[in-house]
Amino acid sequence: MENPVSLTRIVENSVFRKGDVFVLFGELFGRGYATGLVDEARRAGMEIVGITVGRRDENNALRPLNAEELSAAEGRLGGRIINIPIMAGFDLDAPAGGPTPTDLLATMTLESWQHDRLDWDYLEQCREIATSRFTNSLSKVMAVLDGMIADGRNVFFAHTMAGGIPKAKVFLVVANRIYKGRGPRHMSSQALLDSDMGKLILQNFDEVSANTFRHLIDFSKAIRERVEASGGQVRYTAYGYHGTAILIDGSYRWQTYTNYTQGYAKMRLECIAEDAWAAGVKATVYNCPEIRTNSSDVFTGIELPLIPLLLALKKENGGQWAEEQWRACQQLLADGFTMKDVFQKITDMQADEVMHPFYDFSAWPMANSQAQSDLTIGTSNEITQMHRDSKLMMSDLLSALVVEATGQLIFGASSDPAGPVRWLNHDIVARRLNASHLQKESPAPLIAQEAKDSHLEVA
Repeated sequence: MENPVSLTRIVENSVFRKGDVFVLFGELFGRGYATGLVDEARRAGMEIVGITVGRRDENNALRPLNAEELSAAEGRLGGRIINIPIMAGFDLDAPAGGPTPTDLLATMTLESWQHDRLDWDYLEQCREIATSRFTNSLSKVMAVLDGMIADGRNVFFAHTMAGGIPKAKVFLVVANRIYKGRGPRHMSSQALLDSDMGKLILQNFDEVSANTFRHLIDFSKAIRERVEASGGQVRYTAYGYHGTAILIDGSYRWQTYTNYTQGYAKMRLECIAEDAWAAGVKATVYNCPEIRTNSSDVFTGIELPLIPLLLALKKENGGQWAEEQWRACQQLLADGFTMKDVFQKITDMQADEVMHPFYDFSAWPMANSQAQSDLTIGTSNEITQMHRDSKLMMSDLLSALVVEATGQLIFGASSDPAGPVRWLNHDIVARRLNASHLQKESPAPLIAQEAKDSHLEVA
């Protein structure tokens, strides 16, 4: 994408109803975007179907969920799970008797990893084995799913697969320095990408976060064609990240977390949606705002763009409800600190000349720098220290609001999707939240509305 294309309308669901089928393509774990979308599917009365990535046994063999695991997973989902494991990625696959890619990384050390070389022909064998395993299982999943969808029903496929970090000690140490290190502990993200270890990890990110979306679209073709021939509609959504427009100095401006290594896979995900859209398949990647999740917590500072959501809630006429969110955040701060102090830290960081190069959308994802890391991580640590309790953060409260809003926006927009890639910026997130909570106070119906301020600055 040359420029971020914003979602500018709040649209209510006009397609999905009781008896339609919602397919979660990925397991539902806590603290993630998918929770909000599943909530909307439940509210619409849809039948919810999930899959499992499975689990690895003591011999590294992939297995289905056992009875206890399956019961817990279906309880979280609120629906049935097709218990055929389709774990993505090739980090734990290998020819019989051969080392896995993770095994190969395990031989690297902190002193050697930048110079160690991998056998790419061998790794391609591992990748082909993993792809065959994944697609064979996916064929079985689709055969089961086909029997669960009656003619004339609408189907919503929600892709949520992401990640792909190999569990190799050396990478975890390197990642800790890249994403959390300041001063002498800082490490260049470009050094990782230039290494064979980094190239392997990027390939695995592609397999998990992006290529699975293409497999989903391709292997559900028979279901899609049957459903559409019988009068039903089919939609596909996926979660992207490619920066977010937040309020900076009074205007909505695109910014990003640096360095978001998975960004290359997220751009591939966008391309897959564009290819599908061109072929007549209603598939959309929604690039969502930053939130804190179990996986994103590795990126110190990724939570900072969340805090200006409070400004957007006020700007978009949140009224009393917006004031309540400000007060709730204030109550999480230790004595002697105010929200004004927090925003001064954010403003100082945003205005620092060190950050100026990172507002260039066309250069995304950029490598980190010593000065940028020191500033971003330092600001994050300082704001964390302003809280009464580091386990009760305003970023958690605001993350929950973003999850709620993105679920509503994506579910509604999927009735009438506008294109293959859309950004959910703070303006539309704030207006969706304000409208939802004002609706609870007033029964007046919400109609589709154009963005009052769709202005977006891209440096």
